[in-house]
Amino acid sequence: MPSEAANRPLVLVHGLLDTPRLFSRLERRLEGQDRPVLSPHLPHRFGAIPLRKLAHQLDGLIQERWGPKTPIDLLGFSMGGVIARTWLQELDGAKRTHRFFSVGSPQQGTLTAQCVPACLFAGLADMKRGSPLLRSLNGDYAELQSVECLSFFCRWDLMVCPGWQAVLPIGKSTAVPVWTHQQLMSHPKSLDLLIESLLID
Repeated sequence: MPSEAANRPLVLVHGLLDTPRLFSRLERRLEGQDRPVLSPHLPHRFGAIPLRKLAHQLDGLIQERWGPKTPIDLLGFSMGGVIARTWLQELDGAKRTHRFFSVGSPQQGTLTAQCVPACLFAGLADMKRGSPLLRSLNGDYAELQSVECLSFFCRWDLMVCPGWQAVLPIGKSTAVPVWTHQQLMSHPKSLDLLIESLLID
């Protein structure tokens, strides 16, 4: 008999320069679970769109698909993890989310965004270490207390730097034995870890 986790809707949020195609390997691994999956495209104009605006778009797409109350699991990769977290903490998403998987996401910011001008690339600037958005999210994360939070990161990540800080301030964190940022969503070792966690009740 399928577990409750195997039937709970799953929302996948892609990152910068990605599309929902990023999750194709993960979705193939989930085939046969009869699990509803939403992997929306969130156009970010190369990082020009503020992440709060993208979180509002995500909210509308989730409500359009499942209404305002259906419990879900949520996985965000890279910038998508910060968009997803913004939805959880600022748009009441935590009230309906059972598990949140942050995969290679700059939850504490990334040095690679430090020199990005906010006037041109507001979304990228939201990922600077100490950005107003991240200060707000990390300053008060009481909303996450009701969500099972799991962070997966690559120690040698050059996109989220330093890689070992790509973790949420709450919940379990796991260093994935891969070498690059993109391998977090493509390497069999990473997919094995994600699938195992996704299917646990």
